[in-house]
Amino acid sequence: MTVVRVLRDPLAWSLGAFILLVLFMPALRPLFAALFPELERPLYTQDSFLALSLSHLALVAASSALAAMLGVAGAIFVTRGAGAEFRGLVETLVAMGQSFPPVAVLAIAVPAIGFGAEPALIALTLYGILPVLENTLAGLGAVPRTVRDAARGIGMGEGGILLGVELPLAAPVIIAGIRTSTIINVGTAAIASTVGARTLGSPIIIGLDAANIAYVVQGAILLGLLAVVLDLAFDRLVALTQRWREP
Repeated sequence: MTVVRVLRDPLAWSLGAFILLVLFMPALRPLFAALFPELERPLYTQDSFLALSLSHLALVAASSALAAMLGVAGAIFVTRGAGAEFRGLVETLVAMGQSFPPVAVLAIAVPAIGFGAEPALIALTLYGILPVLENTLAGLGAVPRTVRDAARGIGMGEGGILLGVELPLAAPVIIAGIRTSTIINVGTAAIASTVGARTLGSPIIIGLDAANIAYVVQGAILLGLLAVVLDLAFDRLVALTQRWREP
């Protein structure tokens, strides 16, 4: 029964497929050689796919965590009395951050701080704040005033209401925003390889430069699977938070 349940779980088999490809992609060399007989090097070997995957995940995790912290903190600030007058300004600035192309951010950041993961981290963080901010605003705004009033009636302070009432009730919506931000960053992080960062975009960029479609396919498959795995994982997390809200 356990095996059947795992096979029916999209998260389990998509994660399994990703791990197997990351670890055993070299075993597929004959397959890529048959699919692309015109290529002398049908398998990407400049870096191991495991190292690229771990580096890519680290970059996505760091940028998504920063975006989540800044987005949630910004939304909390502008929904409190002291920051309400800055709501329009904060939303405009964050929207500008996402409308500014990550490639342009990289072009500006690289001369200042050099090549590597750092400029990519800045670009991805700026690009990922908007979904978190908007969803947090929506989640906090959907908390009924009567619930807040009831919390005050039993003696809870503003900090207690925020941490014990508003954020837990808004959690599914907030997590949905973090989910969107993270999935966006999975794909966008691929361009970080243009400035020297090690990501799953490396096979794609090198493949495009060398007209090696096999490299592009290998990187794209892993990127697609990683996005699916993370999306399904967030879906599971949202479902759990919704269950916590049930009486």
